[in-house]
Amino acid sequence: MNGSHSDDAWMMPHQSLWRPMMAGRRRLRRALPWILFYAIALALIAFWPQHVSNGLGFFFTAITHYLPILTYTRIEFGSNILLFVPLGILLAILLPRMRHLIVPIGFFISLAIESVQGAFLSGRTSSVSDLLANTAGAGIGLLAFELFDRVARKRRASATKAE
Repeated sequence: MNGSHSDDAWMMPHQSLWRPMMAGRRRLRRALPWILFYAIALALIAFWPQHVSNGLGFFFTAITHYLPILTYTRIEFGSNILLFVPLGILLAILLPRMRHLIVPIGFFISLAIESVQGAFLSGRTSSVSDLLANTAGAGIGLLAFELFDRVARKRRASATKAE
């Protein structure tokens, strides 16, 4: 070792070089229970052998009767969007410096789900509209997180200025 600054940074864990990695570990530790819960719920919904809405025909009939604008197709599309909003939020937390990858990741996760449904689950149908809705949901989750994060940063900045 020649005593340069970069060598010292690698040797001393309290140096700023280690801070992003440690912050990432804390972020992962905090988000891990939510990620696991979401992954299990998503897998159960996505890979259930029949449509999750089977047995809810009375519910959809009532909704479409009182709100004719809400067709089954629109309800299903909206549900697929909502299903992937948490993915966008969780990925935004986990990938603060790679948020540009969140929508493509949502797309590829959705593509994998739709492919498995089409290839292995005869009681399920895969569709392009599900792929689009799921991808949009991941994007909406990212936008929601960005908006919340921006508001939180402004509040922290104004609180700091007030002190």
